[in-house]
Amino acid sequence: MSADLHAPLGQDRQPAKGPRRRLSFATVLGSLALVSVVGLSTYSAVMPLPLRQFSETANHRDGTGDQSAESPTAAAPAGSGEILATSRPLGGATIERTLTDDGSVVTKFSPKPRDGSGPVLINSQTVGQDSRVAALPNNDLLEDTPEGRLPIVGPDGLRPVEQYARPWSGARATRVAIVVGGIGLSQTGSQRAIRELPEQITLAFAATGNSLSRWMQEARRKGHEIVLQVPFEPFDYPANNPGRGTLLTTDQPAEALKKLREAMGRITNYTGIMNYMGAKYMSDAAAFEPVMRDIGGRGLLFLDDGSTARSLADSFAKAIGMPYAQGNLLLDGQPEKAAVLAKLDELERIARRNGEAIGIASAFDETIAAIRQWAEEATGRGIEIVGVSALAADTGQ
Repeated sequence: MSADLHAPLGQDRQPAKGPRRRLSFATVLGSLALVSVVGLSTYSAVMPLPLRQFSETANHRDGTGDQSAESPTAAAPAGSGEILATSRPLGGATIERTLTDDGSVVTKFSPKPRDGSGPVLINSQTVGQDSRVAALPNNDLLEDTPEGRLPIVGPDGLRPVEQYARPWSGARATRVAIVVGGIGLSQTGSQRAIRELPEQITLAFAATGNSLSRWMQEARRKGHEIVLQVPFEPFDYPANNPGRGTLLTTDQPAEALKKLREAMGRITNYTGIMNYMGAKYMSDAAAFEPVMRDIGGRGLLFLDDGSTARSLADSFAKAIGMPYAQGNLLLDGQPEKAAVLAKLDELERIARRNGEAIGIASAFDETIAAIRQWAEEATGRGIEIVGVSALAADTGQ
């Protein structure tokens, strides 16, 4: 209050002062952050910051890296084209980084050469020929003899049964092999079988047929696996004569092998031998054993058509250690299309029960028509039709 009692009331008061504001800590911190960002942006615009070069961090973890790769700009001036870093020793590729004129780094990836210490590459297809050369024999699997060019095991252990086999999926599903024989006995029948049957069907060439080399080449180009039918003595020989060159139980081993090899020399590119008749011969141990040993020693399979229960083929194959297969069903004992289709359905039931089955047939018109129709339907039911070699038990492995 003023000391002058006569002054108007309130005239001696000072102007009122407002309350003081205090800056919060958050406000101060935000202001500092804003100033820092603006300052850094301005500095970066005037003076660009150097970029950190990519380094092989994995190398430095295991102690094998090149320390100079961390700072390539120090190792080489811009535009020098010098390689700054390379790949890790255990990597699957060669990596090169090169410094360019504008200071950027160009990375190049290329395969490493194999020195035998890298990963092993496995070819999934272990059997069969390239379809483009399937009609041509592998000369490493042939020997020249007085009886012709005969199959042998190659110097690297490759066998004809593997070289000429038809590849298959490898799936252990229901598999069926169908072998159609008598190719070469009839020109029209042979031509129809080769051209109309699905390529999965195995064709059996009669050693007593004609123009076998020509039919073989056409069949192989079409994708068929083939076997060779050799005539063996039946019980009612000579009333029932399989043809010229029939192996007889009265033949001495040398004569029997000569007949066998003459038959073998007629064509090439087959996976094995199949009997034509031969119930008597295949039940005679003394006659049959040297023949089976020669077949097995040449890297071939033996296909027993299953026509006689007295056959010793299975026993000899196991003793010798050679691929062997046996037919489950004769498909065209009654060569009518409806009857053959019924037999094919029976073959399918056998295959579904056992996992696999082999059907044997001849190149009759009705048989060819029935197999062609059934094969299309069976594939849709999940049946895989394979070459007969896929079902041969390799007793030597």
